[in-house]
Amino acid sequence: MVKEYFVHEHSVVRQIWGKSDTILFIFAGAAAEFALNKAVDWLYFTGRLPVDPLGRLFSTVSYARAIVFSEKHAAHRAIDAMTKIHAGVEADRGAKIPDWAYRDVLFMLIDYSIRSFEVLDRKLSVAEKTEVFNVFYRIGERMRIRELPLDFDTWEKKRQEHLLLDLRHSSYTKDLFRQYRKHLGAVRFGILLETQTLVVPSQVRAWLGFRKISLLHPLLVLYKLSRSLKLDWILKALVLPSRYEKEIRALDTVRLAPAH
Repeated sequence: MVKEYFVHEHSVVRQIWGKSDTILFIFAGAAAEFALNKAVDWLYFTGRLPVDPLGRLFSTVSYARAIVFSEKHAAHRAIDAMTKIHAGVEADRGAKIPDWAYRDVLFMLIDYSIRSFEVLDRKLSVAEKTEVFNVFYRIGERMRIRELPLDFDTWEKKRQEHLLLDLRHSSYTKDLFRQYRKHLGAVRFGILLETQTLVVPSQVRAWLGFRKISLLHPLLVLYKLSRSLKLDWILKALVLPSRYEKEIRALDTVRLAPAH
């Protein structure tokens, strides 16, 4: 019996989510934008995010990877489990997470998947970008998120609208960045900021006061060379605390399923 995967074996989405550095860039960008989102207070409600922002990152990654690399039924279970967790938070708070906030998160994952891969690897074709959109559209559809854009072109327009309407600098923004610095240390925090500058949209850079050009930009060629020589692990170890070594290495363990 041929296995049916949620994301087909040769999809560019598997290429994107099968590399630890790309995933880390995705979540560096999302960490910056999350801090500005008008619904960021929901991330503070359980108290887990400010206590362990990096731990929450790897927890979120595990769900995303379970979806991208699993058979269809297992991926649906992972999505349903994620939906159930959100429903539990809503019940505890006695309020509903707005649909636009769910869409914002989905839009971030689409956008930063594309941006991070293009920074670290190559430009994606329109067809490949559409493939990224379609995977996350199906996730959103399974989560019953309303008013999702039906195609990539419409998503691009809606993404710009969300960036204009749903971002603001708040006390949560300041606190989250304080927590990032606390958990990473000054040097690694500086690298995080430069990584975020590389991948975030201009609207996010403006809100956070980032420069237009990251100091890491000239080092990208060197980093890509280190990947070809299998030395990139050394650089990753410098970026994230050693207590997360196991989690970082695990991000590279999933490979494309064999063709049938």
